[in-house]
Amino acid sequence: MRRTRQYSRRQFLKRSAAAAGAAALAPALGSLPSKVARAVPANERINMGFIGIGNMGSGLLQWYTNNPEVQVVAISEVKDDVAEWGKERVAEVYADRDDQGSFSGVDTYVDFRDLLAREDIDAVVIATPDHWHGAMTVLACQAGKDIYCEKPLSFDVGDAHAMVKAVRRYGRVFQTGSQQRSDWNFRFGCELVRNGYIGELEEVRCSVGGPSWDHYLPPEPVPDGVDWDRWLGPSPWHPYNSERISGSYSGGWRLIRDTSGGMMTDWGAHHFDIAQWGMGMDGHGPVEIYPPGVEDHEYLTYYYDNGVVMKKNGANGVLFIGSEGRVEVNRGHIQTWPANLMDVRLTPDDERLYDSSNHRQDWLDCIKTRQRPICDVEIGASSITVSHLGNIAFWLNRGIQWDPVAKEIIDDAEASRWLKRPKREPYAWI
Repeated sequence: MRRTRQYSRRQFLKRSAAAAGAAALAPALGSLPSKVARAVPANERINMGFIGIGNMGSGLLQWYTNNPEVQVVAISEVKDDVAEWGKERVAEVYADRDDQGSFSGVDTYVDFRDLLAREDIDAVVIATPDHWHGAMTVLACQAGKDIYCEKPLSFDVGDAHAMVKAVRRYGRVFQTGSQQRSDWNFRFGCELVRNGYIGELEEVRCSVGGPSWDHYLPPEPVPDGVDWDRWLGPSPWHPYNSERISGSYSGGWRLIRDTSGGMMTDWGAHHFDIAQWGMGMDGHGPVEIYPPGVEDHEYLTYYYDNGVVMKKNGANGVLFIGSEGRVEVNRGHIQTWPANLMDVRLTPDDERLYDSSNHRQDWLDCIKTRQRPICDVEIGASSITVSHLGNIAFWLNRGIQWDPVAKEIIDDAEASRWLKRPKREPYAWI
């Protein structure tokens, strides 16, 4: 009985997505429809699978497990002990739930494709290291799953393009984990900028980290219960090292060029994303990029075709500088110059930005309505492209020109090769 009713609900969602077409998938502005009732029958919950539950994935697993609209049914992990922790954690939460439906435990998989093959799974959360995001997203789209993918969206620009194409082709609801868009400070700051309350926007400053680089790490024995080859996946093969597999912000895969774009992409997915939102550049981007020390540029500098200059320096988060004022935003921080800009009340004629107060819930709501969420795949792709272009300029130590419409580097074969980096067989699926 439960499987039959779930199947009908999934068919409804698929038919709704197809019938709505482009209009229903257009970005929603303003508040979303009212939240669904908190008491959700077991056969109406969104069946969810998790791919990667270390670091950020562990927090996402716990949040969605505690959400009564969700039923977590499967986990894919390459570390046995982490998979077991996740399985036990879900079981603990559901043991206290009055209505468990037919829940009999979480299934675990090493190969995420086995999870995607399950017809009873509606949506997946991808929280692996960066180098896996592209392939997992494309295959999840082909399997008919909606997707929440942690930031940074992609390992390179080519993967970002492939992700956008797959999400659109298969009509999936995709949320990028750049959750600052669901924070009042950032939305209000961007609305002040977009509506001219600081005058004409002239410059943006962003506080993000530096690029990733090649690292040599000595070989170590692979621990029992770790599928090292599958963890490496499409990235070049390296011998196991505990630092290489670590998600630490002071080292590990986040700072290694074969698995990540460094703090440039890790924090660029947050602060460059807000800069693009405030500038009204979603889906667009800069036209010239220069690293520090090149042609008299003191900082990594981006030039936009509307005359705005963006620099990677000197802000508490993101600082928008206009001809008549400034606004600076960060987590738990917003400040304006002059100070009375904080008293602005937007008028009915002002442009209002998508209003979300909970990034994770916004995705669930959009799965039901088939609208695009606040940080849809195309938004995530344009924002992370800014970060990738900054890395390429750093790695080559020279300026590059970018066509934000054609989405290609202009007349520079060497730089263009960095847009789509080689993937290792047998994992080169995109």
